[in-house]
Amino acid sequence: MTLSLPSAAPAAPAGAVQADPERWPDVARLPRASAVRTAVARRIVERAFAGLPLRMRTAGHGPLVPECRESTESCGGRAGDVIAPAPAPASAPTLTLHDADAFHRRIGADGLIGFGESYMAGEWDADDLVGVLTVLARHVDDLVPAPLRRLRGAWVRRRPTADRNTPDGARENIHRHYDLSNELFSLFLDPSLSYSSAVFDPLPETAGPLPDALFTAAQHRKIDRLLDLAGTGPGTELLEIGTGWGELAIRAAERGARVRTVTLSEEQLDLARRRVAHAGADDRVTVELLDYRDVRGQYDAVVSVEMVEAVGAEYWPEYFTSLRRLLAPGGRIALQAITMPHERMLTIARTHTWISKYVFPGGLIPSPEAIARESAAAGLRITHDKGYGGHYAETLRQWRERFLREAPDVAALGFDQVFRRMWEFYLAYSEAGFRAQYLDVRQLRLTADEGEETR
Repeated sequence: MTLSLPSAAPAAPAGAVQADPERWPDVARLPRASAVRTAVARRIVERAFAGLPLRMRTAGHGPLVPECRESTESCGGRAGDVIAPAPAPASAPTLTLHDADAFHRRIGADGLIGFGESYMAGEWDADDLVGVLTVLARHVDDLVPAPLRRLRGAWVRRRPTADRNTPDGARENIHRHYDLSNELFSLFLDPSLSYSSAVFDPLPETAGPLPDALFTAAQHRKIDRLLDLAGTGPGTELLEIGTGWGELAIRAAERGARVRTVTLSEEQLDLARRRVAHAGADDRVTVELLDYRDVRGQYDAVVSVEMVEAVGAEYWPEYFTSLRRLLAPGGRIALQAITMPHERMLTIARTHTWISKYVFPGGLIPSPEAIARESAAAGLRITHDKGYGGHYAETLRQWRERFLREAPDVAALGFDQVFRRMWEFYLAYSEAGFRAQYLDVRQLRLTADEGEETR
């Protein structure tokens, strides 16, 4: 008897990730994109890489001779095999394509969203992911030829109206990120569960994750500087907008302050309350599930750490007006905020990005000018402003290396390979922004207009 064997399915490209089509619909399937758009995307990518200290190769193919800059076909190779720009030194980071056609098709259809989704799908990798993304961040304004930039509005997506930070929308947006799993965050954060930039003294010079004690000390240094800016001491009535997992509230209580802290994350609420009780501070700290817009009263000090980025530009006036309303006479506000250049912020504000789609829906990083404008309009004055973006780059490196080290435990929590690649890309993408000085992080003190003089 002759057995009829089914024909073999085409082999998946090396590095391909099996994506759940219900959980990851835009990763599991390739987008619709015309052959023209895909070809244009390929051409733009090849020309961009030809002028950058980067290398691109297709898995299984060796590098081209350095003189081959425009396309592989002109050097006798196949389109998309390898682009090895002449100026790139031997140490330049290399992006390896496992599925060049899918990579260019995604970029042709969705630009930088497609670039990130292609990584999530396993269609490309890098020997130094942060290095590749840092080079791209440094040259972000040069990646697309000037004549084509004017056509940007024809292919970029607008932000979904569902992501607006209305009271209901804000709670859903916070839920989508911060309620993923307390156990997940505990795997890559330091033991204080601080999810914002640390302040190192000095910045680490060695590779690999820091010991927990040193990382936590850097996070406490950040918290202490903010509490100092807010004038926190015995008897201070302090309001914190954005609880995190409670470390700042606990540390303020240790100074003798009475703390009210509000969050929209149910997961953070539960764990923060337990951590406050474990610290013996539940008689001085109250943790509430409450929108900042619904807080009443006045406080000697108001502290908000990396919260303004989640508010959304539409609601910045209400956020800063709330800060002013909640500040008692003579009080101080201490903010920690990620910032970006103003023109870049204006461009991103109109655009649905990979970060807004997969990581922080509804959010927008403000510019220093936007913070100054919105705070002044609310009757507030900036009396201290200090940036330390290099410290955030290091903080993100610590988180990323810990996350990768704990990959088996992340998987054991039920987070699939697409999620793990997404989270790695998010941490690397953010680190690259700070290393390229495309992003900064600042600590600010604000007072009411009739407050103290700048010192």
